[in-house]
Amino acid sequence: MTPTENFNTLGLHLPPAPTPLGVYKPLLIDGKHVYVSGHGTVQDDRSLIIGRIGQDMDIEAGKLAARQVGLAILSTLVANLGSLDKVKRVIKVLGMVNCTPDFTRHPYVINGCSELFAKVWGEENGIGVRSAVGFGSLPDNIPVEIEALFELV
Repeated sequence: MTPTENFNTLGLHLPPAPTPLGVYKPLLIDGKHVYVSGHGTVQDDRSLIIGRIGQDMDIEAGKLAARQVGLAILSTLVANLGSLDKVKRVIKVLGMVNCTPDFTRHPYVINGCSELFAKVWGEENGIGVRSAVGFGSLPDNIPVEIEALFELV
């Protein structure tokens, strides 16, 4: 099945592609690579999921927030490339978690996005290299920000 068909079987839908709130591009194509800027927790109504993990939300809510960021990234890919089918594979994911100093399960939270990508492109092409790190704050107090690098078909 194609990435688009895989996505459609998940029963999820894409939020509106976020528009930059600063001086940057949402994505940049360089040869066969697509660099996607850091994305936040954009929801269907363009509002953001807000909160700090370990303080305002628990780990499961954080993981769902990371999945929502993954959906926002997919939306940006579709808006700019026309289809998820133009992406061959995930190369790298950098996940940033807004959390309390004692929180240590950053990789579990970022799995919300990584699991989504694995379902869209399959385990061979949907799982790339990854970093998951904690931060004392993120813009607008969002719980998760993720940037990614993809290879085009």
